[in-house]
Amino acid sequence: MQQFLRLKALAIATAAALALAACGGGGSDGNAFYPPAPTAAAEPALAPASPESAGFSSDRLKTVIETAHAFVDNKKGAAPPGIALYVARHGKIVLDDIYGKSDLASGAALKADTIYRIYSQTKPVTAVAMLKLYEQGKWQLDDPVTRFIPEFANLQVYKGKDDKGNAILEPASRPATMRELMTHTAGFAYGLVAGESDVDDMYRASNMLGQPGTKAFIDKLASLPLAYQPGEKWKYSIAMDVQGVIVERLSGQSFSQFMQDNIFGPLRMKDTGFYVPEDKRSRLATLYGVDPASGQIAPYTSGLFLLDIFTNPPVLPSGGGGLVSTTADYARFAQMLLKGGELEGVRILKPETVKLMMSNHLSDKVQAYLQGNKVPVFPGAGFGFGLNGAVVVDPAKSPLKQGKGTYTWGGAAGTTFWVDPANDMIVLGMIHVLGLSGSLASLSPSIYDALTDPSK
Repeated sequence: MQQFLRLKALAIATAAALALAACGGGGSDGNAFYPPAPTAAAEPALAPASPESAGFSSDRLKTVIETAHAFVDNKKGAAPPGIALYVARHGKIVLDDIYGKSDLASGAALKADTIYRIYSQTKPVTAVAMLKLYEQGKWQLDDPVTRFIPEFANLQVYKGKDDKGNAILEPASRPATMRELMTHTAGFAYGLVAGESDVDDMYRASNMLGQPGTKAFIDKLASLPLAYQPGEKWKYSIAMDVQGVIVERLSGQSFSQFMQDNIFGPLRMKDTGFYVPEDKRSRLATLYGVDPASGQIAPYTSGLFLLDIFTNPPVLPSGGGGLVSTTADYARFAQMLLKGGELEGVRILKPETVKLMMSNHLSDKVQAYLQGNKVPVFPGAGFGFGLNGAVVVDPAKSPLKQGKGTYTWGGAAGTTFWVDPANDMIVLGMIHVLGLSGSLASLSPSIYDALTDPSK
């Protein structure tokens, strides 16, 4: 299956929180809507435990580890320099394995605090930022996107070329909705792969991901046609970057600051952001790509995917792929989703909002389109799509053995995660090689085979 999976406590005093709540939120700090963190130290949300205490077989998990290590040690094809695997069930960490190198030239070892570019694994975090504002009544799923981005009022739809090679355009039948914006069904393209479509090539020629700021980004996007009429198809797209602009407009903050104030700070995700400070750069894993000529990996030093993570503040923080993070940080984010929006006494979202995020939002028309077509990046049979991430709707149709309701996505350099409420577990896999995204999917069935006693 061709898919991405192939795999301070809250620092707001009680009085300040109450004052903000009394002011109707007092600006953009969504945590003002929830009680502050308890003063006593909360029980750790995630702690090491024996595999058997959470229903896993140690011997079978060893097989998972051996398979992961063999992937790194493969000498016959492209292989990541290192890999980190993390599995937790009921808050018990049953697998936290780190193997290999973060940099081949120096021989630096991959470590627990290694920082990765997580690329599209940013998208679920952007969904949480959007839903913070949703809970404040700032937007609804069926609102037109033009309510927040009026520059999109006159979008055109690409219909092909005439006999002279000129683009044939027609007006969009209606504005896309916020639901469509968060499910890749709004009509936008991405421009990540040359030749994928004429509209994708227009995005690439326009350097959509390299615009010098949010205004330039929106203006340029508004000048390009949609790839299809809103709501007609599923197509991986730049929509989550548009969401970053919406967060800024609704909150009055920069996107990066909103993320820090409302997600990273409260969850104590200390190494996650759109920027790697100077004192942390030695921990950043070297980014590799697969050399088409040799089939081996080589340092990736230029190209579309070399997003700027060294300028602060970011010129254009990408809601679709701009974050860096660590295994431990992202595990805290995933565990927050698993526990219905709360972690160690700090509530980020209400349980019903998390359920909304992790529910399938695709229309019957789009679901039928996906069943009848091979669509790039979509994870395949058995999946629908929630808000900024895929959702397992029929486990029997998927070979991955993930439970119904599992929410998942991954990044271009091979990072991946999923939250499986049916089995009360989270899984993360981290590598750092462009061209190997989706390569960790093969580990999913063996991870579930290791869960020999789900009753525990």
